[in-house]
Amino acid sequence: TGQKRRLALALAVAHNPPVIFLDEPTAGLDVATRVELHALMAELQKAGATIILATHDMAEAEKMAQRVAILLKGRIVATGSPRELTATGNSMTKVSVRTENGCLAGGAAAFPAVSQTAQVDDYNVYYSSDPGPTVSAILAYISAQGDRLVDLRVERPTLEERFLEITAGGTR
Repeated sequence: TGQKRRLALALAVAHNPPVIFLDEPTAGLDVATRVELHALMAELQKAGATIILATHDMAEAEKMAQRVAILLKGRIVATGSPRELTATGNSMTKVSVRTENGCLAGGAAAFPAVSQTAQVDDYNVYYSSDPGPTVSAILAYISAQGDRLVDLRVERPTLEERFLEITAGGTR
């Protein structure tokens, strides 16, 4: 499949078209071939080509696209850059924290804008609607406890999670 995809893409771009339409170009490809294809797509974009990519792979769209249009029942229901789309909506920001001495274990402390917590491996995970105050309060708490921060990760919802939120109830 990888060789066929490469050949098809080579034929499609041989005459340097200004616009290239790709429909599920990485479907069925192994990881290495997908990485190569993404690199080629990035080169084409840098050379000035516009690539219109139809894909069900939201991770691919999030990585490769400058603008995204989400279709539902043949209509565009959301548009924007991947960052714009993932920065909006009802999804919570996930704040994962690991400290040297585990001062956050047990969930004794409450932090602003946190609606849900979890313990995953050695991490305390907080789901926040406003991550700025949440992270500030967590860092202040860790410092006040005399503990040391080992790892802090702040993750917005993925494009796939946002896609599911946008299309909820309309996909059937």
